[in-house]
Amino acid sequence: MRVAVVTSTRADYGLLRPVMRGLLADPGFELDVIATGTHLSPEFGRTIDVIEDDGFAVSQCVEMLLSSDSPVGASTSAGLALIGMADALARTAPDLLLLLGDRYEILATAQAAMIARVPVAHLCGGDITAGAIDDSMRHAITKLSHLHFVTNEHAARRVVQMGEAPDLIFVTGNPALDDLVSFDPLHRDQLEAGLGLRLRSRNILVTYHPVTLANEPPEEAFTELLAALDALGPDVGLVFTLPNADTRGRLLIEMTRRYVDRRENAVAHESLGQERYWSCLKSFDAVVGNSSSGLMEAPTVGTPAVNIGERQRGRLRADSAIDCPADRAAIGTALDRALAWEQVPTESPYGDGHAATRIVEVLRATGDPRQLLVKRFHEI
Repeated sequence: MRVAVVTSTRADYGLLRPVMRGLLADPGFELDVIATGTHLSPEFGRTIDVIEDDGFAVSQCVEMLLSSDSPVGASTSAGLALIGMADALARTAPDLLLLLGDRYEILATAQAAMIARVPVAHLCGGDITAGAIDDSMRHAITKLSHLHFVTNEHAARRVVQMGEAPDLIFVTGNPALDDLVSFDPLHRDQLEAGLGLRLRSRNILVTYHPVTLANEPPEEAFTELLAALDALGPDVGLVFTLPNADTRGRLLIEMTRRYVDRRENAVAHESLGQERYWSCLKSFDAVVGNSSSGLMEAPTVGTPAVNIGERQRGRLRADSAIDCPADRAAIGTALDRALAWEQVPTESPYGDGHAATRIVEVLRATGDPRQLLVKRFHEI
């Protein structure tokens, strides 16, 4: 079976990598990797190099990302993605397309696949993130897909509720956890060299993305976060991973760079890469922001997460997540609680670290994916 995997950001690649590795190692599959989005942009760290360094050959590159983070720019980028993916699928001619998540370029890819009559397997459908436009795009991708690999039972029920056939929905867990559970972090001196920061006795990993459905500009909430971090003082190390290519994301990048330029205890990186990111996640005292990583990966390694605002509203969370509004006093209180936590809960609602094996087993048993093209609506 020829399987094409599309990856567009550092975040989705981290989840897809264990599945890609499983497909590459199985003689029953031929793997094509299609890279797009921020992977091809020097502004966001050109993370296609990370994919190739991991041993994957990228067969197609689809340029689609404009140097603009306005709504018009994002919509235009989505249009370019649809055009580029139509060409890429025509050249690759896969038997099955494997997609993950909820971004606009992935929705455009699913549209191109539908018109090209390429069956789609979708990872991580059925979740809820009510504060972002990703929520609706995720559900739209579900309706354009034929096989569904979901991370939890709640998500599976929602996919059924959307009319998808229960026998084509598989609860596999989140593949992001597959490598993380056995990962050995870098030694402190190696991590300091890789980060360009002398680590303090306490350190925090910070990732904040624009809340794309909020009425308030994202810079207002981000200003509150920066004020709360400043109140911790110079004895707390701060490592920022810069936001993704969402509306007004570049403004938050500029604010972050100005902030770290004036402080010796803070650095910012376009992309840390898996090794440095997971080393921070495992060895730091807390993560803060509104990334799904704080709810999905952080509990597995026993790191508390301060989750700010509405972006992840509705998503399952472990007891190690502390929710708070985008207010400097509330963020400060949540950070104090996280840094004082002695015994952090480590039970994750997103599986046991064996998702990729389950996904590859289902694909191996699928037979001819073209038989899935004519979908049936499951009546409840």
